[in-house]
Order: sequence, then structure tokens, then C-alpha cells
Amino acid sequence: MYEKVEVCPVCGSHSFVNYLTCKDHSISQEDFIITQCTHCSFLFTNPRPTTARLPRYYQSQDYISHKDKATNPINLAYKLARHFTLRSKIKLVHKYQHKGHIIDIGCGTGHFLQQAQSAGWKTTGVEPDAGARAIASELLRDTIYQSLDDLGDHTFNMITLWHVLEHVPDLNRYISTLKKLLTDSGTIFVAVPNHKSYDATHYKEHWAAYDVPRHLYHFDQHTIAKLFEKHQLKIIDTIPMKLDSFYVSLLSEKYLRTGIKGYANSILTGLKSNSYAKKHQLEYSSLIYVIQRK
Repeated sequence: MYEKVEVCPVCGSHSFVNYLTCKDHSISQEDFIITQCTHCSFLFTNPRPTTARLPRYYQSQDYISHKDKATNPINLAYKLARHFTLRSKIKLVHKYQHKGHIIDIGCGTGHFLQQAQSAGWKTTGVEPDAGARAIASELLRDTIYQSLDDLGDHTFNMITLWHVLEHVPDLNRYISTLKKLLTDSGTIFVAVPNHKSYDATHYKEHWAAYDVPRHLYHFDQHTIAKLFEKHQLKIIDTIPMKLDSFYVSLLSEKYLRTGIKGYANSILTGLKSNSYAKKHQLEYSSLIYVIQRK
């Protein structure tokens, strides 16, 4: 049912210490330990559910990235934020690649790919969740693949993973596959939460972006750079996702309290988090890493 990580995926060390114990507030109400590598400081959920068991931790009507309905105020906030960020993501992509073949991995219900199609890109989507895959396929009128293993020998000059890498069980194998899919002059966008943000340190074990056990890994700027360096890939730019501090704070407040006070606190914490990040090396709640071959 559970498996223990014995080797740090970033540096190969076998020495870990317990960092935090967090509750799965969304589905199981179980407690999970986040451990920290004593050599490189990488954080990961350990032990964690086996790959076969993990899908049951996604089976919730509240897991909005797999649905297309706003069932509560927080999901409505997510959908509103998505509406405003889709165009900005495409604009950001166009800074590095203007046209070509884009693959969105973990494409959810397909709205980012729909925006990319409208901007003239040839699109491919990968989504493991059957329900989300069906919605995306209907929206895009195209096949959405279940896994990277289904892609064959295709290559892409743009690969995007919006809050996906933290969910991947075999991290190094996955990145090796991404590199094979990438053209020589291609670009990868990876968006992940940042546990060194103000909102992470403020909420501690209640920080919603730990999201155990669905989030298997918990990155910061140092550890993600080390990870991609292992695969001869380099981070060429780091871009903040400023809305995430508010959304994650809203979720975190839900774990602590309800009512108007929680909403007010989430806005205040989001503002503090973004203000902190401006003064402390881009330590925003979530970061987008722009990655290319060395």
C-alpha cells in the first residue's frame, strides 16, 4: 500500500530527516511525513502510496483540475484565475518559441491547449485521469494520450507542465523522457509550488501546496536547478505566478478556519507573500522555470 523512498532523487543520498507531518485534508484525512535530504535539502513525501494506489487520492469532486465545474467558492476562484492566466501563459510561451508543436503534459480538461490552438500551435495533450481526458478530447476534438509512453517518436519544440512535476513518481525517468521529446532548440516550462515562499513558512504543515500525498516532491529554486542539471538541462529564466499566493492561502485558511475571517486572512497573506518575494530572490508561492538544453 505504501512505499519508502530510499535514495534522494536529486543527489543520491540515503540520509534523510523528518521535516513536517501534514494531513491529507482533501480525501483520506491520513497523515503523511515530508522528509528532507540532509545532503541537498530536497523535500519529498516519504513514505508514500504505491503507484497503483495513488489514483484513489485524486477521486474527489473538489479536485478542480480534473473537473470543469465550480462546485464551491474556492473552485470558482480557481476557474476565475485560470481565465486570466491562460492568455498570459501563451504570451509567455511566445517569448521563447513563436510557433510549432506544443505538448501540455497533465493537460487536465484541455483549456490551455485550446488557447494554444487559437494562437496557431499544433497541439498534443497528455492526461492520466480518464474523466479529465474525456473532457479535453471533446473540447479539442483530438486524441488526448494517457501517458508519455503512448507518444512514440514524436518530438516537440515546446513542452509545458503546469503543476505536474510534483505528482510524478519516477522523477528522473520522467525528466529523461522529457529530454527525448524535446527538439534541440526546444523549451520546457515547469510550474511548481515553492516551499520557501512566505505563505509556505506562514502556514507550515497547513500549507495547501504540500497537498500530500498527491504532491510527492516539494521543490525550491536550488533543488529544482540541481535536478535538471543532472540531465544536462539548464534553467534560463524563473517567472513568478503571483495569483498562486492568494489561491493557496485561501485553501490553507480553509484547513484552519471558515467564514469571512479566513477569506480576509488569505488576501492579507497573499499580499505579504508577494511583497516578501520581491525582496527575497523571487521566493513566490509558485514559480515557472524556463528550461532548455545545455
